[in-house]
Amino acid sequence: MRIGILTSGGDCPGINATIRGVCKTAIKHYGMEVFGIHSGFRGLVDDDIIPLTEDSLSGLLNMGGTILGTSREKPFGKRNANSLDKPALMLNSIREHELDCIVCIGGNGTQKTAAKLAETGVNVVSIPKTIDNDVWGTDFSFGFDTAVSIATDAIDRLHSTATSHQRVMVIEVMGHKAGWLALYSGMAGGGDIILLPEIPFNIHNIGDTIIDRLKKGKPYSIVVVAEGIATPDGKKAAQYIAEEIEYETGFETRETVLGYIQRGGAPTAFDRNLATRMGGHATELIANKQFGRMVSLRGTSITSIPLTEVAGKLKLVGENNDLLLQGRRMGVCFG
Repeated sequence: MRIGILTSGGDCPGINATIRGVCKTAIKHYGMEVFGIHSGFRGLVDDDIIPLTEDSLSGLLNMGGTILGTSREKPFGKRNANSLDKPALMLNSIREHELDCIVCIGGNGTQKTAAKLAETGVNVVSIPKTIDNDVWGTDFSFGFDTAVSIATDAIDRLHSTATSHQRVMVIEVMGHKAGWLALYSGMAGGGDIILLPEIPFNIHNIGDTIIDRLKKGKPYSIVVVAEGIATPDGKKAAQYIAEEIEYETGFETRETVLGYIQRGGAPTAFDRNLATRMGGHATELIANKQFGRMVSLRGTSITSIPLTEVAGKLKLVGENNDLLLQGRRMGVCFG
């Protein structure tokens, strides 16, 4: 059996570990041939495909990024009269290389494209990856734990500046429209105020929380903000919250935007193991001819669900999330 593997969308820690998990299992256990597809779905369009061997996989487990490269190519997007027939080009590349299955590693957009590719008759297995942890159907995606660790470390470091200068420190983390990264890093880092896209906030409540802390002898506060919170006129989350806090309270406020640092570097041990397990399970699905499925983590078990159940859905933080509820019990302000 000949399988192709691609990585699509934003980079995140653990992609290379997943590639290694898929390829080593395929080559050593099942005797399959594996081909790497460069730059995501664009590599299928451009026929940029190379064979992968055991030698290709050395040193991948702790390496950040993706050796295959990535892109945000959307081959099933709207076409005009002069545009390429990208789906046809992809199918031609798959036929030319006699690929029996395509493994697609990516986030929400990738899962949607993978589902559309499966609709054309191509055998597809997908693996969720994102630091945002917003892929529906899996408890956690690899990359999330590493991003939480990076953000938590940054929050820990900002605590000392906040206390030393008696300031309010606003830290903006990634997450797109989901608040998982803000919730988990905010709670792990001892955030006093945590703002999520899923929960409407009142700036007066935030100001009152900061003033109440002052009255209790704590003239400093840590505010963790998800990048996707609602702000007027499209203002950046941290900038808007910092400005409003200074206006409401008169406190000296500083903002820090962590940005792409959350997506880079070596994955944590948890993400390395999760990526390895997910990669191995994807290969097992292929060997058993269980196509059109996405690998997922449920509790402590690696399983899979139909791609049709995943595509187009977003996993958001619910009001009854246990970590959110525990934060409220402890007096954390969520807006």
